Amino acid sequence: MRFSIHYRTVEFVMLQLKPLPTQAIHSVGALLVIILAVIAYLFDEQIAWLFIYDRQLINSGEYWRLLTGHFFHSNGNHLLLNISAVVLIWALHGQYYVHKTYFFTVLICALVCSAGIHWWSLDITQYVGLSGVLHGLFIWGALMDIKHKDKTGYLLLAAVIGKVIHEQIYGASADLEQLIAANVATDAHLYGAIGGLLAFVLYILKASKR
Repeated sequence: MRFSIHYRTVEFVMLQLKPLPTQAIHSVGALLVIILAVIAYLFDEQIAWLFIYDRQLINSGEYWRLLTGHFFHSNGNHLLLNISAVVLIWALHGQYYVHKTYFFTVLICALVCSAGIHWWSLDITQYVGLSGVLHGLFIWGALMDIKHKDKTGYLLLAAVIGKVIHEQIYGASADLEQLIAANVATDAHLYGAIGGLLAFVLYILKASKR
């Protein structure tokens, strides 16, 4: 019995140890997202007023904010947390990334997240950050793992679903809100996750037509 438990543990750990997807085709998308987020942070005072998600201005016709607002952050801690998440998700699922697929997934997650906030989270008047998109990318990657019969996909999918449900019931961590100097828009995580699911379904439908 001890040997069996040990074997299963080793097997599980081995499933986690994937080679990093360092080829350019797998890395350029994530790198570009990071670069855009850093540029937005460095020039925040000069350009944030034109690009962040602002409900009133979107209602006035400035629809580009539904996409661009995700690349801005409340402070440096917020930026570093999201960049770290971009790198982590790339390390987990970057082997599935190609330029068009990655950008398409980011686009769908961003737009679904923003649309969800705009239509159903009326208390949110302004929003910044990549966290909603990142939840979508995580869902997409976990589903791709499952599609490719990688057992860790089930664990990752369960973990992110559990996190989203927990946040919907109990809200976000007060320590996290203090760290980023802003309220955590937990609804954005939910909508972003839905966006990731939608992007995966569209990917599968497109692949089935080839």
